[in-house]
Amino acid sequence: MAQENPQDELAALRARVAALESETAARPPQRHRTRSLLAAVLIVLGCVLAPLGIVAAWTSDIVGDTDRYVTTVAPLASDADVQAAVANRVTGAVMQHIDLPALLEDVAPDQRPLLEKALGKLGGSLESALSSFVHEKAQEVVASDGFETIWTNANRTIHTSLVRALTGNSEGAVQIKNDAVTLDLAPVVEEVKQRLVQSGLTVANKIPEVHTDFTVVQSQDIGRVKTAFRLLELAGVWLPVLAVLLAAAGILLSAHRRRALVAAALGFAFAALVLGVVLTVFRTVYLNALPDTVSQAAAGSVYDAMVRLLRISVRMVIVLGVLLALAAWLSGPGRWATAIRQMWHAGITAVRATADRLGMRTGPVGPFVHRHRVWITWILVAVAVVVYVLWPHPTGWVVLGLALALLFALAVADFLEEEPGAVGVAGAGGAPGAAGAVAPGAGSDAAGPGRRTDAGGGPGAGGPPEAP
Repeated sequence: MAQENPQDELAALRARVAALESETAARPPQRHRTRSLLAAVLIVLGCVLAPLGIVAAWTSDIVGDTDRYVTTVAPLASDADVQAAVANRVTGAVMQHIDLPALLEDVAPDQRPLLEKALGKLGGSLESALSSFVHEKAQEVVASDGFETIWTNANRTIHTSLVRALTGNSEGAVQIKNDAVTLDLAPVVEEVKQRLVQSGLTVANKIPEVHTDFTVVQSQDIGRVKTAFRLLELAGVWLPVLAVLLAAAGILLSAHRRRALVAAALGFAFAALVLGVVLTVFRTVYLNALPDTVSQAAAGSVYDAMVRLLRISVRMVIVLGVLLALAAWLSGPGRWATAIRQMWHAGITAVRATADRLGMRTGPVGPFVHRHRVWITWILVAVAVVVYVLWPHPTGWVVLGLALALLFALAVADFLEEEPGAVGVAGAGGAPGAAGAVAPGAGSDAAGPGRRTDAGGGPGAGGPPEAP
């Protein structure tokens, strides 16, 4: 039997291995495809729930935190459009209860000159002059510090009633009438009556108790709004937590976790951006749908005040998503990410070399940081996450500030890190060949004594920890 040529056997084996590798590459395992599909579904669900989670968290704030609600609506007391709308509404309510002929008949002769003088300054017909006079007093009331106190105390008192109104219970000072959430301005009317009496219009004492409404929210679909509000109230803070958990599960299940993290972070940012656009568009639609009896300017101010916290949350999620995506990308093996990390480490290495030449030493700190660099990096990241979670209502600026603080802390750790036994080799003016003996192949320039010049981007290199 002829013996086969070893070269032929080797060639046949290589061909077989190449064929198997090609077949495996052409047909990826079904398990990986299923995992990738399920991961994508979970991430998409998390991104879809993100806007609803933001709205649910905002609703929880409005419902569950009276101080937060009062802080939200308190600035409306000094808003010029709201003041004008309240003054107009109060003036109309007062004028409906003033009988002009009876007014002139009931005024004592000795008081008529004072009344005519007060009304005469305003000019025009007697009725329009009286209306202007009442409006002037109403404007004085709404522009005073007393109105701010009335507004703040009333909103604090009626917070529970407002929640009842939006969740379907019409008891309390805030009620739903004709598809609108309204606020009774009786205390303001009473204050205007007192000012009219003090100004010589004593007949204002005969005006009965007047209840007039100031529209806070107007909607023809108020029934569906109540239902949605109630559902979001029940969801509370759990809906945003569910969105984050779904996205996290998708990332962990993905075969390419770093890319999944980038996609999820950008998806959350995009979903929040869509919510911000919807809020802006809905504002225009809402104001255009208001009846003529409602001041659009005042309604716009109320809308802006109510959704201000919602917009802050939207901006925060956008900033957080972009920063997370950027951090995940920078920790990856991409060409541009690697180049950026190389520039980062080169800059810190140059600063460290300058410090060495000036005689600055880290002592035992440098080797300690080198031994525990991975733990130090993760501890710094964990501290930043804990501060973010515990921060009451973080904004986009808070997120950006925490990111910069974390970046600075990582830079300090990279600056302090030093391999054991390398302290003082070059910084104290040692022999010219000493630096080369410490870090062979690392170069003898600004890399400094014993400093690592790798740009791999792992925790030991001073960059952010790599995602799996």
